[in-house]
Amino acid sequence: MKPIAKSSKLASVSYDIRGPVLDKARQMEEEGQKIIKLNIGNTAVFGLTPPDEIVQDMIRNLADAGGYTDSKGLFAPRKAVVHYTQQQGVKGVTVDDVYLGNGASELIQMSINALVNDGDEILIPMPDFPLYTAVVGLSGGKPVHYLCDEGAGWLPDLADIEAKITPRSRGIMVCNPNNPTGALYPTDLLLGIIELARRHQLVIFADEIYDKTLYDGVTHTSMASLADDVLIVTFNGLSKNYRACGYRAGWMVVSGEKRHARDYIEGLNMLASLRLCSNTPGQYPIADDQQFAYELLAEEKVLIVQGTGFNWPAHDHFRLVFLPNVDDLREAVGRIDRFLAGYRRRTVS
Repeated sequence: MKPIAKSSKLASVSYDIRGPVLDKARQMEEEGQKIIKLNIGNTAVFGLTPPDEIVQDMIRNLADAGGYTDSKGLFAPRKAVVHYTQQQGVKGVTVDDVYLGNGASELIQMSINALVNDGDEILIPMPDFPLYTAVVGLSGGKPVHYLCDEGAGWLPDLADIEAKITPRSRGIMVCNPNNPTGALYPTDLLLGIIELARRHQLVIFADEIYDKTLYDGVTHTSMASLADDVLIVTFNGLSKNYRACGYRAGWMVVSGEKRHARDYIEGLNMLASLRLCSNTPGQYPIADDQQFAYELLAEEKVLIVQGTGFNWPAHDHFRLVFLPNVDDLREAVGRIDRFLAGYRRRTVS
């Protein structure tokens, strides 16, 4: 039998935080040896638990958590993220610019997949959080690593960044405070990176998941607060600052120059819809059945999913669910019947 091989895209994937060394540690534990695990930032295993307020909120909302949410996530926490970004000095952010995800990691993957074509390059800090390199490679892109200089307190080398920008460069990843080095970047350095992005029309991906994990009285500056003419995608969450890794509560904020990024943002919205509530009318910009769904929604306020949303090739189907109560279903079917009667008349004429 022919061996089943893994994808060549996995060549760029390496996650030694959970790699072969961990496998060996597990083997030693099975042999009865006690291992002190300093390999992964999982707060729970060290007895660091989430604040009681978060735990109680989670318990209180479980009863209402059985259904799908909006594709970008629940409104209330997205509104809270808007308030948080305003406190950081970020301008022009609305609830529509906020995406919630299964931790920041999912959102990093989504944002890269929405941008990168085969062969496109994303600048990534070195050393890096392995997810960055893996995600770019899996998306078909090329990770290009720029130097964070140990001799300069692990700060990014602006000259090295600029030297590695090519016509295929699409974005730059900035992790501040940095994982794994712990470096906190000064404002003038952040402004230097922003200027490079401005000059070369790069998207800035700002991973700020550690923005409250600070020492010695220092303060963190969000990159998005420093520019409104460059597109900046900021990642954050509860995992590190609030010791809630297992809750997988991450968010992503799109800010800055959004007018010239409408197509990219449409891609983000498509991927957000795909991951949370698959096959919604906005995913496939195809005529006929999609237009039918739009008109039904506009005229009768009934939301369905067109058949092409499920990769059906013809434009002759739509899908509806039978989960509402009988009265609501009866009303919906009546509205669809009324719409179809008018639709037929328009089509015939």
